[in-house]
Amino acid sequence: MANEITFSITTTRFDEDYAPSDSSRITTNFANLARGERRQQNLRNALTMIERRFNDLAHGDGLDGDGPDGGRYSVELDIVSVQLRFADGEDREFPVLEVLDIHIVDRLTGERHQGIVGNNFSSYLRDYDFSVVLPAASAAAGGFATPDDFGELHGKLFQHFLESDAYQERFSTLPVICISVSTSRTYRRNGNVHPVLGIEYVQDSFSLTDEYFGKMGLQVRYFMPRGSSAPLAFYFRGDLLSDYSDLQLIGTISTMETFQKIYRPEIYNANTPAESVYRPSLAHEDFQQTEITYDREERSQLAVVQGRYADEHFVTPHRRVLDQWAAAYPAPVR
Repeated sequence: MANEITFSITTTRFDEDYAPSDSSRITTNFANLARGERRQQNLRNALTMIERRFNDLAHGDGLDGDGPDGGRYSVELDIVSVQLRFADGEDREFPVLEVLDIHIVDRLTGERHQGIVGNNFSSYLRDYDFSVVLPAASAAAGGFATPDDFGELHGKLFQHFLESDAYQERFSTLPVICISVSTSRTYRRNGNVHPVLGIEYVQDSFSLTDEYFGKMGLQVRYFMPRGSSAPLAFYFRGDLLSDYSDLQLIGTISTMETFQKIYRPEIYNANTPAESVYRPSLAHEDFQQTEITYDREERSQLAVVQGRYADEHFVTPHRRVLDQWAAAYPAPVR
């Protein structure tokens, strides 16, 4: 039954010349940056922020991030686009998700280091779940409600992708997804401090996002790196603290913290860092705007459009095959 669904991967370099492809989700955060009159300046500024932050963290970690010219390391980003195909003779692929792959170049030695794959996470099916399924279930219940199987198909497809030849032939480590903390939860420091990830926080209870990623087989920990304004949420399998090198962790922090400063400056570009008990808020007013244009409202509207697209072109036409496949596929194990 697993062979009913296969995957293929394409990659696109994310640099100042990046332009979203026709198959890329237009709600993908980095695609949003690459549109409009300031597209190239947006991209150039974001990449500069990532590289400066990487070298700052590398220097503080004893890796001589300053180097001979103040920037020993450069960071290269590839957008990994994943297409799904059904083994029913139909010669058509459906774009299911996109993540980022990080490469680190040591300008001093010329050595290249493989970073972590994952980081940003975009999914048509997640848009469908949150923008179509969830509102419909809540409307039917007369208040907020989630179906019993909410996110299960998405989680099993993600697991199947990680087990696929397409993934395992290209990537040697498991992915880490790094996103913002939830504005609906309270976070408290637990006393742990990691030399790279920083101060650890724990949440008061799991958010809907935590549970959704849990169905993908991912657990979560929250850390606020040195010099950050708020903790980041790290979703992973295995052991986050020992499965990745310091350089790999710094690559993910510098990349995703930069994106969050652009997307959620009220939280990640706040002038005062999170205290021991922290409740994130987008209503916070003491923060700095970046010089990068990003339309947060447009992104929310487009998520609905793309959720409906996934329903019309993926879920509904293939519902019988998807239901049969999901019923036979084991639940992901973290």
